[in-house]
Amino acid sequence: MKKAVVKVLENPRRENSIAPLVRQILEELGEDPTREGLERTPLRADKALRFLTSGYSMNLDQIVNGALFRVKYDEMVVVRDIEFYSLCEHHMLPFYGKVHVAYLPNDRVIGLSKVPRIVDMFARRLQVQERLTQQIAETLESVLNPRGVAVVCQARHFCMMMRGVEKQHSGTVTSAMLGAFRQHKETRDEFLSLLSQKLSDI
Repeated sequence: MKKAVVKVLENPRRENSIAPLVRQILEELGEDPTREGLERTPLRADKALRFLTSGYSMNLDQIVNGALFRVKYDEMVVVRDIEFYSLCEHHMLPFYGKVHVAYLPNDRVIGLSKVPRIVDMFARRLQVQERLTQQIAETLESVLNPRGVAVVCQARHFCMMMRGVEKQHSGTVTSAMLGAFRQHKETRDEFLSLLSQKLSDI
């Protein structure tokens, strides 16, 4: 199987505070950044934006941290309903939703908690949903070298809900199918069937 190449983006942020720039934005909007409600807003916005884009500084090796285990298991591993929040790169407005991940182990599995952490590493960047979905799939393929990887992402975008077409109930679904999930319809159908099933409470 050809290994996917995972592109690591350079961190576009500078260490200088962006609080003065937020203050300038408030002034351009006609607000008074010195009034009580906005006095500390530039600092809070700086902190919030740095957290929401913290994925640029996350390191894949540190996230995985050796949690790869050799296990004789050749059935599908599915991690469903991974919540995520991201910022669209076009308007810097939030989009949010759930990611569902599956893979067919070759000779090893990854610690279950590492899958959501990989999702967060890419979600906490300026993103488009299509790229986010592909990056998660390619990263798991590169780390595990499995027989196949599937990722489905369901999201709602504030750039569609709050502005533009203003459709509050529209959602977007993207998928990335690699290896056996792309090559074999029955494997793909099994994954999609598992997503449609309601899980009972544990």
